[in-house]
Amino acid sequence: MELPFKRIFISGAAGVIGQEMVRRLAALDSDIQLLAGDLKPRPADFPARFQYRQGDLNALTEQEIGIFAPDLFIHLAATFERSTETYGFWEENFRHNVQLSHHLMTVQKDLPSLRRVVFASSYLIYDPALYNFAEVPTQATSLRETDPILPRNLTGMAKLAHEIELRFLDTFRAQQFSTVTPRIYRGYGRNGRDITSRWVRMLLAGEEITVYGAESFFDYLYAADTAEGLLRLAAAESITGIINLGTGRARRVSDVVDVLRQNFPKMRANYVASDIPFEASQADMTRWNSQIDWLPPTTLEVAIPEIIAFERARQDTLAAAETAAAKGLGHLLITSISAKVPLTEAVKNAAKRFNPSIKVIGGDLNPQALAFHYTDGQWVMPLASDDNLPAIIRQCQEMGIAYIIPTRDGELAFWARHRATLAAAGIAVLVSEPAAVQRCLDKIEFATFGRLSGLPVIPTSLRLDALATDREPLAANTAFVVKERYGAGSLSLGLNLPEAAALTHSYELQEPVFQPFIQGQEISVDGYVDRTGHVHGLIARTRDLVVRGESQITTTIEVPELLARLTPTIEKLGLYGPFVLQAMLTDDDGLHIIECNCRFGGASTLGIAAGVDSFFWFLQEATGADLSQSPFRPAARPLRQIRAAADVVMPV
Repeated sequence: MELPFKRIFISGAAGVIGQEMVRRLAALDSDIQLLAGDLKPRPADFPARFQYRQGDLNALTEQEIGIFAPDLFIHLAATFERSTETYGFWEENFRHNVQLSHHLMTVQKDLPSLRRVVFASSYLIYDPALYNFAEVPTQATSLRETDPILPRNLTGMAKLAHEIELRFLDTFRAQQFSTVTPRIYRGYGRNGRDITSRWVRMLLAGEEITVYGAESFFDYLYAADTAEGLLRLAAAESITGIINLGTGRARRVSDVVDVLRQNFPKMRANYVASDIPFEASQADMTRWNSQIDWLPPTTLEVAIPEIIAFERARQDTLAAAETAAAKGLGHLLITSISAKVPLTEAVKNAAKRFNPSIKVIGGDLNPQALAFHYTDGQWVMPLASDDNLPAIIRQCQEMGIAYIIPTRDGELAFWARHRATLAAAGIAVLVSEPAAVQRCLDKIEFATFGRLSGLPVIPTSLRLDALATDREPLAANTAFVVKERYGAGSLSLGLNLPEAAALTHSYELQEPVFQPFIQGQEISVDGYVDRTGHVHGLIARTRDLVVRGESQITTTIEVPELLARLTPTIEKLGLYGPFVLQAMLTDDDGLHIIECNCRFGGASTLGIAAGVDSFFWFLQEATGADLSQSPFRPAARPLRQIRAAADVVMPV
């Protein structure tokens, strides 16, 4: 099969059909690029060259998908329960069926790259009166695309809703991309949640299976065939609208039991009478046969032994897989959360994308911390001191905390000093090693390190007169900057002061340091250094309006040569995780580094929007993932962030 697409986005790629599809794509042209998205962790056999995005695709942004620029979108992601859905399925169906389908087309419908959309719909849309019977059926009813529809449950409703949405988009976007909606029949396959896989697992465990409605007919469609059929349908760009995808040859439930018995001769089956109507449905494949020269070939007799072999192998690796999965299930603590609401929201977004079950806990000494209102849990923490370390670890373990994000300069040294002990307790901390933290917190040490390493760091001294050297004496009209030696923030900053005023200002500080004032454009650089010490992402932004040391208005700028020049400089600092570097750019193309804060900055949420996905990358690395699968994708255009107060009303 030749596929006329090179950039494919698949939602639900780690599902039963998705995994079969990815395997097929891996066997096609090596120049196919794939973005595979799913809530579940990346399957081990996915080729490294394929991008994988783990997390809730409801959080996928237009920018993210725009950077990948798919020409084909295959929408498989869906959630479902059995035919009779539970009350608790109400919310889940809306978020992961109705809302997800709408969102994924919202962020893609205007992409110039998109040429084809394949939406995996379901035969559950058809009116059940056509194929449900009170008496034992003698044969299956062939359902045609033109038959009456009446979705029999929430899942069917969600499928129909998105069919109608795609029909709406066809009205306006048919010249840009085509859509096709296969209604898929009763799916089963390797690693499935369907009854066939569940029965196989029970039989391998020596359990008795319970059989309801043995006389019912279903059009069983093996997931490997479904994947093949969907790719063939994608390639047939002239086919649009609704089309059935099944075998057209229904089998009774008792046939499945018979094939199982052939493989488990001693199996026990309990046939139970039920008041559930008998189903007898199969796909009318007339339209399919007229368009595509291929039919799903796999029978129950071929597929079920494959499922049994898969489940046997799966049992051998289950313990290891469960252990690996458990690594991604711990909760996340933001320390010194105070009023850092934008940071909290950014962390929650990353956590949700990584694993929706992660809770974000706010930690602070102050029980009235404003950002507590934005977290999933709160912890009025003890002081971050060595004496309190055992209690902090114990409480983290009781709360199931596996990740910690420190946010205040004053606590970085503590977390850095104990990060190995915390790692041994199963807790990953987003902090650099102690030497790098000390180097960034102490402006004298930072300037000394810069001078000895040949970095363009602005000279910094404890004395004004010591700033002058034999080679670079200070001019008579030199102005100065006066600030505190330790930590970031500019609350006590004295800027552009003549010598006498600089000295006067220094008397108000606890441990003042002096720098020559340099006229130019001040910029911030947000970045992330991975565990190997390499810069994984880097963006620069101007500080357009600064209030109390924080950028209230800041705008990203495209300066690739500057960022390339900064990268080796940053890598010399020995950092890990997010950082914010402050620098001055002068008219003579000069670069003068002011300081570097080895934590997430107050306005660094713009960095995330521009592609520096710090918190998501941290979670990935903390669970052993290789960041080559989560590359830095800078925003396609400059972005501006404006920090403004907002009133938030919430139920109490």
